[in-house]
Amino acid sequence: MAVQATTVEIEGRRVRLTNLEKVLYPAAEFTKAQIIGYYAAIASTMVPHVAGRPLTFTRWPNGTDGDSFFEKNRPSHAPDWLGSMAGPGGVNSSTIDHPAGLVWAGNQAALEVHAPLALGADLDTPLTVAFDLDPGAPADIVDCADVALWLREVLDSIGLVGFPKTSGSKGMQVYVPLNSPASYDQTSGFALAVGQLLAKQHPDRVLVEMNKAKRKGKVFIDWSQNNRAKTTISVYSLRARARPTISTPLGWDDVEQLAVDRDGAAFAFEPDDVLARLGEHGDLFGGVLTLEQRLPNM
Repeated sequence: MAVQATTVEIEGRRVRLTNLEKVLYPAAEFTKAQIIGYYAAIASTMVPHVAGRPLTFTRWPNGTDGDSFFEKNRPSHAPDWLGSMAGPGGVNSSTIDHPAGLVWAGNQAALEVHAPLALGADLDTPLTVAFDLDPGAPADIVDCADVALWLREVLDSIGLVGFPKTSGSKGMQVYVPLNSPASYDQTSGFALAVGQLLAKQHPDRVLVEMNKAKRKGKVFIDWSQNNRAKTTISVYSLRARARPTISTPLGWDDVEQLAVDRDGAAFAFEPDDVLARLGEHGDLFGGVLTLEQRLPNM
């Protein structure tokens, strides 16, 4: 394929785009141009969720049927205006603080954007508790909806608010914003304690053990994501699946619907779905950035 290139200017920043017709999701015939188009359209909403954080990209230069690699360091060929900061482990990571950065990442076939739970300026202070609900087949996102609703009951009982989203893959996540002083010992300890409670209440459906052999048919609550060294998939990020599914914010009414209808396929949101939902509901994850909460003493 001949190199197709063009340069666009976004808020005064120039981005060179190449190979726009290249198909990166073969099963969906979804091209790099469409990936860039989605990231350009979602940028004003997504960028606040990743701004000021050292990012890790998962790049698929030859599409989701090809090889991939994690890019934790800011590449030398990045444009001068793309920011950088120290990330976990001392790497010099890229930052995306402007829409142009997200468009640039899309052109790099950085399909997935992963971010830490803290800002780069203070990596030791998580702003969020993350409950990563990971289903072991034949359990799926429908089972995650059940667990998320049980989790909400626990959070309600102690006066905390959580925000659910799809993982864009097979599971679901619930973020509990803090935006107040906290340590990873506190957030991981809290997530583990809540997970243990749910596993005790629903031993046939929930577990918190790391042993993958025990996960069949259950939902693993991965409390270990609350760790300075780890990143999680950013809300609104594409995932490198067969189709261009997206980590999509949900309302609790969506989770309730999923638990009743049991139609997991309806929650495999793709770009047009996400943009339509954004137009209808606004940023359902906006409260994660602003709501101040404190964990109970344990």
